Amino acid sequence: MAGDVTYSVDGAVAVVTINNPPVNAFGFDVRHGVIEAMNRAEADPDVTCVVLTGGGRTFSGGADITEFGKTPREPSLPDVNTRCETMSKPVVAAIHGFAFGGGLEVSLSCHGRIATADAKLALPEVKLGLIPGAGGTQRLPRLIGPEAALDVIVPGNPVGARKALEVGILDRVAGEDLLADAKAFALELAAADEKPSALRDREDKLEAARRDPSALDAHAATLTKKARGLEAPLACVRAVRMALDTPFDEALAKEREIFIELMNGDQSKAQRHLFFAEREANKIPGIDRDVRPRKVSKAAVIGAGTMGGGIAMALANGGVPVTILEMNQEAIDRGMAVIQRNYDTSVKRGSISAEERDKRLGRLSTTTSYDDIADADLVIEAVFEEMSVKKVVFGKLDEVMKPGAILASNTSYLDVDAIAQMTKRPADVLGMHFFSPANVMKLLEIVRGKETAPDVIATALALGKQIGKVPVVVGVCHGFVGNRMLSSRSAENESLLLEGASPADVDKAFLDFGFSMGPFAMGDLAGLDIGWRTRKSLGQTAAIGDALCEAGRFGQKTGKGFYSYEDGPRDAKPDPWVDALIAEKAGELGVNRRSISADEIVERTIYPMINEGARILEEGIALRPSDIDIVWINGYAFPIGKGGPMFWAEQAGLEHIVERLEFWHGKTGNPVFEPAALLRKAAKEGSSLASAMAGKDDVA
Repeated sequence: MAGDVTYSVDGAVAVVTINNPPVNAFGFDVRHGVIEAMNRAEADPDVTCVVLTGGGRTFSGGADITEFGKTPREPSLPDVNTRCETMSKPVVAAIHGFAFGGGLEVSLSCHGRIATADAKLALPEVKLGLIPGAGGTQRLPRLIGPEAALDVIVPGNPVGARKALEVGILDRVAGEDLLADAKAFALELAAADEKPSALRDREDKLEAARRDPSALDAHAATLTKKARGLEAPLACVRAVRMALDTPFDEALAKEREIFIELMNGDQSKAQRHLFFAEREANKIPGIDRDVRPRKVSKAAVIGAGTMGGGIAMALANGGVPVTILEMNQEAIDRGMAVIQRNYDTSVKRGSISAEERDKRLGRLSTTTSYDDIADADLVIEAVFEEMSVKKVVFGKLDEVMKPGAILASNTSYLDVDAIAQMTKRPADVLGMHFFSPANVMKLLEIVRGKETAPDVIATALALGKQIGKVPVVVGVCHGFVGNRMLSSRSAENESLLLEGASPADVDKAFLDFGFSMGPFAMGDLAGLDIGWRTRKSLGQTAAIGDALCEAGRFGQKTGKGFYSYEDGPRDAKPDPWVDALIAEKAGELGVNRRSISADEIVERTIYPMINEGARILEEGIALRPSDIDIVWINGYAFPIGKGGPMFWAEQAGLEHIVERLEFWHGKTGNPVFEPAALLRKAAKEGSSLASAMAGKDDVA
């Protein structure tokens, strides 16, 4: 028998254990070993039933995705499921840790399922641009009904054991000894007068939807409403719906066809890239397993405004007690009222219970005195984005905070090294750039200063994961990775308007590209006065943006910006007044307006952003191209199906992008179009950006 699967017999029960750490993935050896074990149990007259379980910390994380795109090796995962399902002796899946993807699909092919109380189950293939491809879309609807199956398959989120028992995925939740309870369950099934039926033979949960599929279709439409161009959620619905009108074996074959088609498609390649990129982002030179994070038992946040309140919520949500410091009680009361409303809204939506809300609120305390935060292990400053203000705050923190406390700034643009120099402990200082709203947005840019200690970075990484963020370590420069690239993307926005595009034209090009919102609609949402204030502080101007603000048009909050919002903030309408303003400004500047295509808009906005990303890599501000992709996917809503700007650029063709950048540089003279040396090198070599960084001539 393959070494990744062990076989033992306890009385009449055969125990088959998967031993393929760290997650017991169903690679070739595991698949072969499980089938061999089932054959052995089938042939043993003393064995009446089988328990299938996982060794180590979990049942199974599913298929081995490193095999995707390679020549398939038999037996396949569907072969494993067929073997379990057709056993003449009942097979019980004993689940601990998690049963994800193919791991859950294998358990669905068993005759019974039991799990520990803290186990989690999921079919998360949609997050990789796929559908469950080993029978999950056909067996799960037969077990719990098609609507409930869609609730599991389309979002792809984990389901806890208690919920899984409630909806019917599990038969039982085990006590303290999972294996003993699983053996007892298997023996019960073996002793029953009738062998439990395989899910392939169950039809009762499908009958209502077969008679009237309208409720199922409406439910599917709701679940896929936010798919935003992603293929996999719609394919999940299509596959589940086959359970209603397609014979089981035929549906399995079609499910596999859909799976393979998606696996070979661009979107799944992009989403699988992101899966590995997120894990790669945690690998930081100089910070190995020997570098231990500092303990964060208590935190403090300076500022109770939008960002400070959101950061405090994020910490409290992750189980960290937080003290919020503000200048006066009025500011504290205002900030806490917003936090209370946010939590109350979450309760009303059903995303958390009232009990959980109260627990999180109980982790929050407030003060107006620095002395009350002196014993915090970590303090995050979230005051106004002005260097002089931040320097004062850090000077005060250096005076009062205990030795070893980590001092973090939530700055979006400013020099973390300059901030650190206001202290006598620059090794304890770093940037922790949260994104608004900080209690919701996933990205956390961890800004590593030139003197930041390795264990401080390790602490920020660990804390980021604890509070549900996706952390990416970046270097010090104006705007770091995300905002620096955003500035390059926005550099031509006004020129596009002056030369002939409307705000709606530009925004539509972004929507067609896959963004959920275009730059002008986003500006109206954020508030145009923010950029106006920044420009004035830097001595910069923007003909159209400044004129809008001078007219009191700050965006949604004033009912007018680039668009008119007469019918509410969700209903943006093009405004003839803005069109006239643009034409007037173009005339003043002597610009002859013309028709501008969507392709030109993309070339003059997305391509400079990619170019700036290449410069960021040259300078070492980002460690790898995939880190930039993680930043833009999680912080700036870059389309998931395109895998991030640097991944997409390589798929679109670096040589083409360089050619078009050179064209626009020659035409406009704008330095954002001058191709970065790394981009030129990769295009010339026909290599990836990562290979060009490493000096390789081949494609990584």
